[in-house]
Amino acid sequence: MALGGPEIFHPPVKRSITIAGHQTSISLEPLFWNMLKAAADDRGLPVNALVARIDVERIAAAEPPGLATAIRLWLANDLLGKSVQAD
Repeated sequence: MALGGPEIFHPPVKRSITIAGHQTSISLEPLFWNMLKAAADDRGLPVNALVARIDVERIAAAEPPGLATAIRLWLANDLLGKSVQAD
């Protein structure tokens, strides 16, 4: 999926994820699902494992956001970190 164009405005898609043996549903826009899959692939992890890591970081925050928000923020931070390293 290319950045830009009307396809990025697709509504959220709900998927089930298993974290620490517990199933939960997460709603993310397809763009974020694609980014999450790419980030997991870059790290050699299954998506569930990366989400579990993000969840641990989220829970440690002073005011933890919801999991979907935490994933979006983590992905944005990861993307910004890569662009800073490339500069």
